[in-house]
Amino acid sequence: MAPAETGDELVFFVNGKKVVEKDVDPETTLLTHHTANACLFPICALHHVAVTTVEGIGNTKSRLHPAQLIVAVTFQERIAKSHGSQCGFCTPGIVMSMYTLLRNKPKPKMEDIEDAFQGNLCRCTGYRPILEGYRTFAVDSNYCSGVVNGTGCCRSKGENSMNGGCCGGKANGPGCCMNEKEENVMMMSSNLFDSSEFQPLDPTQEPIFPPELMTQRNKKQKQVCFKGERVMWIQPTTLQELVALKSQYPSAKLVVGNTEVGIEMRLKNMLYPVILAPAWIPEMNAVQHTETGITFGAACTLSSVEEVLRKAVAELPPYKTEIFQAALEQLRWFAGPQIRNVAALGGNIMTASPISDLNPVLMASGSKLTLMSVEGKRTITMDEKFFTGYRKTVVKPEEVLLSVEIPYSKEDEYFSAFKQAYRREDDIAIVTCGMRVLFQRGTSQVQEVKLSYGGMAPTTILALKTCQELTGRDWNEKLLQDACRLLASEMALSPSAPGGMVEFRRTLTLSFFFKFYLTVLQKLSKHQNGPNSLCEPVPPNYVSATELFHKDPIANAQLFQEVPRGQSVEDMVGRPLVHVSAAKQACGEAVYCDDIPHYENELYLTLVTSTKAHAKILSIDASEAQSVPGYVCFVSAKDIPGSNITGIANDETVFAENEVTCVGHIIGAVIADTQEHSRRAARAVKIKYEELKPIVTIQEAIEKQSFFKPTKRIKKGDVKKGFEESDHILEGEMYLGGQEHFYLETHCTLAVPKGEDGEMELFVSTQNLMKTQEFTARALGVPSNRILVRVKRMGGGFGGKETRNTILTTVVAVAAFKTGRPVRCMLDRDEDMLISGGRHPFLGRYKVGFMKNGKVKSLEVSYYSNGGNSVDLSHGVMDRALLHLDNSYNIPNLSSVGFICKTNLPSNTAFRGFGGPQGMMIAECWMGDIARKCGLPPEEVRKINLYHEGDLTHFNQKLEGFTLRRCWDECLSSSNYHARRKLIEEFNKQNRWKKRGMCIIPTKFGISFTVPFLNQAGALVHVYTDGSVLLTHGGTEMGQGLHTKMIQVASRSLGIPTSKIYISETSTNTVPNTSPTAASVSADINGMAVHNACQTILKRLEPIKQSNPKGSWEQWIKTAYESCVSLSATGFYRIPDVGYNFETNEGKPFCYFSYGVACSEVEIDCLTGDHKNIRTDIVMDVGTSLNPAIDIGQIEGAFVQGIGLYTMEELRYSPEGNLYTRGPGMYKIPAFGDIPTEFYVSLLRDCPNSKAIYSSKAVGEPPLFLSASVFYAIKDAIYSAREDSGMTESFRLDSPATPERIRNACVDTFTKMVTFRSPDQSTPVC
Repeated sequence: MAPAETGDELVFFVNGKKVVEKDVDPETTLLTHHTANACLFPICALHHVAVTTVEGIGNTKSRLHPAQLIVAVTFQERIAKSHGSQCGFCTPGIVMSMYTLLRNKPKPKMEDIEDAFQGNLCRCTGYRPILEGYRTFAVDSNYCSGVVNGTGCCRSKGENSMNGGCCGGKANGPGCCMNEKEENVMMMSSNLFDSSEFQPLDPTQEPIFPPELMTQRNKKQKQVCFKGERVMWIQPTTLQELVALKSQYPSAKLVVGNTEVGIEMRLKNMLYPVILAPAWIPEMNAVQHTETGITFGAACTLSSVEEVLRKAVAELPPYKTEIFQAALEQLRWFAGPQIRNVAALGGNIMTASPISDLNPVLMASGSKLTLMSVEGKRTITMDEKFFTGYRKTVVKPEEVLLSVEIPYSKEDEYFSAFKQAYRREDDIAIVTCGMRVLFQRGTSQVQEVKLSYGGMAPTTILALKTCQELTGRDWNEKLLQDACRLLASEMALSPSAPGGMVEFRRTLTLSFFFKFYLTVLQKLSKHQNGPNSLCEPVPPNYVSATELFHKDPIANAQLFQEVPRGQSVEDMVGRPLVHVSAAKQACGEAVYCDDIPHYENELYLTLVTSTKAHAKILSIDASEAQSVPGYVCFVSAKDIPGSNITGIANDETVFAENEVTCVGHIIGAVIADTQEHSRRAARAVKIKYEELKPIVTIQEAIEKQSFFKPTKRIKKGDVKKGFEESDHILEGEMYLGGQEHFYLETHCTLAVPKGEDGEMELFVSTQNLMKTQEFTARALGVPSNRILVRVKRMGGGFGGKETRNTILTTVVAVAAFKTGRPVRCMLDRDEDMLISGGRHPFLGRYKVGFMKNGKVKSLEVSYYSNGGNSVDLSHGVMDRALLHLDNSYNIPNLSSVGFICKTNLPSNTAFRGFGGPQGMMIAECWMGDIARKCGLPPEEVRKINLYHEGDLTHFNQKLEGFTLRRCWDECLSSSNYHARRKLIEEFNKQNRWKKRGMCIIPTKFGISFTVPFLNQAGALVHVYTDGSVLLTHGGTEMGQGLHTKMIQVASRSLGIPTSKIYISETSTNTVPNTSPTAASVSADINGMAVHNACQTILKRLEPIKQSNPKGSWEQWIKTAYESCVSLSATGFYRIPDVGYNFETNEGKPFCYFSYGVACSEVEIDCLTGDHKNIRTDIVMDVGTSLNPAIDIGQIEGAFVQGIGLYTMEELRYSPEGNLYTRGPGMYKIPAFGDIPTEFYVSLLRDCPNSKAIYSSKAVGEPPLFLSASVFYAIKDAIYSAREDSGMTESFRLDSPATPERIRNACVDTFTKMVTFRSPDQSTPVC
């Protein structure tokens, strides 16, 4: 059947409402949240489908109408009230994942809930509160439910207990602190929310499935066709129609889930003019059980395949399901549910990815593929001949894959599959494999063996030579040795092989076979046990190498000090008040920058950026772009009405003119009527370059002396004398990689010209309104008073929107000025990562002198940071690194210097911690070396070097209110450190290939901007005649709960309920000259400014209140208005006496310090480099908490972000300066499964801080470094593995501790069979 000349109507339902689209474009994807990945799901695939979005299951208004969807509100209510929504950008997706799970499984287990979130990411919360809130749906929610409901702590009972209580029963004498009854002691609490308040789940209130679609079920479907500008989508209904269409369009792509083609078209700029969608064809969705196996239609989704295989494993004899079990293990970690729900089995095969998870299983098992064309059917075996080249197969262009038969395994046949990735959940493989062996009946002699690998060649391959050599051999130690030798030779890779990690990948091929060997040996021993066993048993200390990954359900407790007895119930300071926007965020009602409704004449902008790291621009040709439909204009440097000079140090340009200095350097932008048209036009702009030699790495910058000036130094004491007096001197160095901010909401700007006097209104996702206003005004050539910048909220920031948003905002503003129309731009994730920079990579070189007891005497340290192509905030980052190079240790003699490398990478910038984590990380490196050299426990060496109250830091600031030693002792006690250390030592003795490690790490973090004049803030308070209060302050809300805390501060200051106070937005026309929301001081300075404004209002009200002391707030306000008393006031605050001089090493850089200690335990797989975080205990001094729920959320979120920094997130660049790890497909942040299985956070009690609002302390950045405890716990575990190989000396481990670095550091027989660099000589990537 030939497609019609015009496209058919697309009919689908959204939240029960019918939608009919007559001119649908097949290139359009769905942009609402549902259980598929909306950004990939083709809108054409929605024909006759019902879609439910987060808006359709409940909203904040429904609370006023109990008859409305009560069931829906409970999903959103629980994540909101359990403090599981911070910035809120990820919340709707998480809500819908939970909603889908409960629709399919009303009584889930906790494991089901954790599995349901495998495809969801959150950058703010650290995941714990989300799991804790949704745990209340689980039928097995016994872990810590006692804590949540206030009936006791899980850590005081059951097998999860190691210390008999949340505080170890030792913090304040005998018994747990939670059980203390002394009248003079404020109680500790763990009740962040009350689950008894949650609305019950009522399945009877589900939205009704559209009846019209119900009637469609029994109707014969007809072929439909949708035509766009460039793509035609045809959805046949019969197999005959499909093969006829494939004969007519042999190059057409078959699409079911669009999980591969969607990425190719959206991110790789590939175009497929004809797409065939076979999802409606019965034969391609059929499942048949045959005598030889199970046959799946090629369009069967991976979720349905998983379900069928799981049922087969449960019902069939185990010997028949070896292959099924291996496939299920691969599917367990295959992407997330949102992908598996739509991705097809056939698509996974035909994509022909060399790192496919399933293809090695199908190849090793000899699965059968049935192909069909107009000429008929043919069946082939998926063997070594199936893949003919990169992304190519033997399938002919006119053929379609009809079905896949996965065979039953036979008796005496064993099968295993393995995969190693950077992140266990939802990550592509580095190396993957399927391994099968068939023995001669009743013997251990190999009859047939198949070893299939992915990630070792341009295709999935079989190790044919190795398999041939092993056939006929006995399954024993000699076979193992020969197999590894043969594999090491056959699985060779070129040093320049695509994907890199050559040594790691080659080692994995041997490690995987070793695991397979042991697994088979174990099964043979089990099946052939008795006196005549034909094979040797697996050594007891090797058994753990055969265990599949397993993670226990999370257990946690969060402890905080309750408010004083007698505090008014309306006074919310110190109480766990829910984030004021949490409910709106959970219902999809919260408005972010790109949610602002489109203006009638609005245009869209796409950036044109450099593809070269360093080059001269020879020409720019936008002529081809003009032919794209909807094209309006191209803007570049010549269109700027004001100055092209921009940047913090005036060393950047809005548009590159003659030269580009990094890949991603903005050269121009295309403006068009739609986002898709602007993207297509931007790709059509042609730029010619004359390439220049780039500087990419820190090493290259050092060699060429490419540094930003000035160079900062700090000196204290007599370093030379200190070394002379030392018993030992060590030298070393450590490299720390950078980090991408990965805020869930990318950079976004909407610029609206107002039409007179150069006025322009900017809606921006920024932490820094002042610089956004200033830079835009300069570019447009107008005073700052003509530029209004407005920020409602951000979907995360973490420092990445402190200055770098301006590189986009100024471009959008220039485009709006040129066109005279509103212009919008929201960057794609890969664009954002390419141009905006991230955390500074650091190289630290140190020389440390110390005594036999581990006491440090002298230190020389040099820091090198990769600043990128402009200064931006690099000087401030290095300043803080130098000011934190001591971490928490008293170093009597010290000499330090910091160099900022000028390279051809996008300018690196602020990131949570702002240089502090890098400076402290290197301190902990040499501290660990000292402990190793002295042969002393690391915790003893760390403690002996800790500061004391009243000590002077290396920058000569006196430590006052020094609570770190209290945190240290409490963490040692609550973590039961010493007892667990003994258990770890015993575990490591009993396990050769799994090792555990533990480390306790302190932190001391200085609070203040290091640029003194930034330590100021303003506020504006309006009181209206009905008594309601509109509050504005200089800080922005990016998920950290700043607005919530400011409402709490104003509530206490004015003595009114929080319900009377509202914050609408932050804007430059209400509070001018705002400091950026950064440096963790925003609650401190803005809180004091709010308090100051409130006091002005109260002072004016004082006579009125005295004349009517029993009046209400509303009465006093009404009287004030009628008495012509101003009910509007500004507030202002600056931090006093802050300032430091690097030249003289004098002054006071910080107002005060925040302190904390963390103890973490990990387990590593020595064969693969995998690790899991078993347990973390944190004790944090946050003063008297303004809001314990928000503060604990910040601690957990920072800690998990730090886990990413130190163990997972790696930015990889080519020698030419191209970023390889662009987008979520290549760059992996922590997921739900990466948080510690046991996660305990305690806020230090009785530690008021006199230097901040209501005795509180800053909390945003200080906890991040505590995740270094995970890194050094990993290093501790690696030491144990190396000792088993006879290596006891210190070794270098750079950050992040990725699986590659962990595996290569665990030197053993297998690593020695592969030629690779010493781990101590690893080369940083940037």
